[in-house]
Amino acid sequence: MTVGHAWPVEVEHADQVLIEDALRYIHEADTSSVLAHMAPRLSPRQRASLASHCQVAHAAVLVFPASVRAMTAALRARGLTVEEPRPSVVVRERLSRRYGVPVDALDVVIVHVRLPAGDRGPRMVELFALEVLPGSDLSAIAVRERALRHESHVALQVTTTDDVVVAGLRALVGDSGALTADGGGYNAHEDCTVLYFRSTGIESAGGGWHRLELRVDGHHPLVLSRHRDQGAEDPATGLLELMTGAWTTQAIAVAAELGLADHLPVPGAGRVPDPVETVAGRLGVDGEGLARLLRYLAAVGVVAPVGASYELTALGETLRRDARHSLRPLALLYGGLFYRSFAALAHAVRTGHEAFEVVFGQPHFDYFAAHPETAALFDAAMAASSPMFEPITGLVDFSADRVVVDVAGGSGELLSRILRSAPHLRGVLLEREHVLERARERLAEAGCAERCGLVAGDFTQALPAGGDVYVLARVLHDWDDDRCAAILGRCAQAMDGGARLLLVERLLPGHGKASLAARWDLHMLCNVGGRERSAEEYERLLDAAGFDLVQVSGLPLDASLLTARRRGPSPLRAPAPGRAR
Repeated sequence: MTVGHAWPVEVEHADQVLIEDALRYIHEADTSSVLAHMAPRLSPRQRASLASHCQVAHAAVLVFPASVRAMTAALRARGLTVEEPRPSVVVRERLSRRYGVPVDALDVVIVHVRLPAGDRGPRMVELFALEVLPGSDLSAIAVRERALRHESHVALQVTTTDDVVVAGLRALVGDSGALTADGGGYNAHEDCTVLYFRSTGIESAGGGWHRLELRVDGHHPLVLSRHRDQGAEDPATGLLELMTGAWTTQAIAVAAELGLADHLPVPGAGRVPDPVETVAGRLGVDGEGLARLLRYLAAVGVVAPVGASYELTALGETLRRDARHSLRPLALLYGGLFYRSFAALAHAVRTGHEAFEVVFGQPHFDYFAAHPETAALFDAAMAASSPMFEPITGLVDFSADRVVVDVAGGSGELLSRILRSAPHLRGVLLEREHVLERARERLAEAGCAERCGLVAGDFTQALPAGGDVYVLARVLHDWDDDRCAAILGRCAQAMDGGARLLLVERLLPGHGKASLAARWDLHMLCNVGGRERSAEEYERLLDAAGFDLVQVSGLPLDASLLTARRRGPSPLRAPAPGRAR
């Protein structure tokens, strides 16, 4: 068997490494070596007893290609037998529980890759695959799973179906082998019962292979029930992981403050990372303290160990200053100003009023207006979320429009994208005076400044009239329903009948479903006094203001584009200003 063939761009380097590792491992492994790696506490006699009833079946890894079809085609091109993908129930449910993501949002499939038969019998690599496109909301899951390899396992096929023998083998692996029961189930498609075990990851000498699967033909409900009882997750451990989330926020914020990501190699760079002490010297920090921070960051998937040092994961790469849409400003903001305000969350919950003003003595926007450096950090943090804007110019047809009015458009990131996509358009950006200078610079960089008028004003009072399209991007969630009704009313007064209104917001999902919007909803309560809303709630607000909601489209980062149309006739008005201010 050969490895190292060229891979298509749809398969990231990290997934290539996982697949090549699995192919190599399963080609070389035998039952005794697998047990020695996975359960080193077994005595030679116990290992021999287990081996007499088992044979190596497959190695499995979870990967996240942009295209499963491209991945399977590449494997077939190297002479491997690749079966058609089929749904994976067990891994799908495990990911859903682990990350709080709805099951129906995780289209996990199994791809069986069969190696040529050799002296040791048939061997197979089982690829669990979840397609993740660049910028997807699932990207963070992909990064963490690649680093921690929760689903990587080696499977042994039990050669008997006797329940007594199977129960004994299960007990031997769990008790004498000191492995922990880690779930399992019955696969009706294959008529097979699977029992998963997990090693401590400390004693195991098997590299990334810390999970063992025993496969038994047929349905064995009593053995499976006993196994599941022993593998039930400890609720206290789960809650402790949630309660220490604040520690993760601070660990990432400290890494951002130090500029740590700028001193570690990026994934796939092929560069040996500098020793921790060397990096500590450059940063001017304590070597042991930095090593302990890096160990924690590795545990949450921000960095990955390489020998005695570390490199960035794809997740950690977003903290670099030179990263496209760097998240460093967000890390500094969430670990600084907003971290302090969240300490007064109880006030917001008890009173319904923002905690930010209690902590800092001023409302959110007034504070930023009075502190230019903080305002600049806030603007940079907002720019980090601009990938949610990327699909908009492909979702909206601007060909029949003349003027786009961006209301409270910040530094002009979205408006500049719209104007670049449609050279015939003129733009109007309404913002506070202290923001307009940054907007002027951004529009000039995009080559759109000559086609855009900059208007200083308060969008809660009056808007430039006569535009064909009005944009409110991440604006309404800053306000309560009464203020939102007033803002939408101002928009309606400024717009002709038939003009369109584009809203960009995160939408609250149905009851009990996981979403970033639920997190930001609490953030808005604590720091701004606003709230996130469902599509139905926005539709009611729009309807009351004289708009028809005509379309809702998904955007990256769990955002949505809501397109509404102004009802009524088209009154005669002076056109919106189009010359640069």
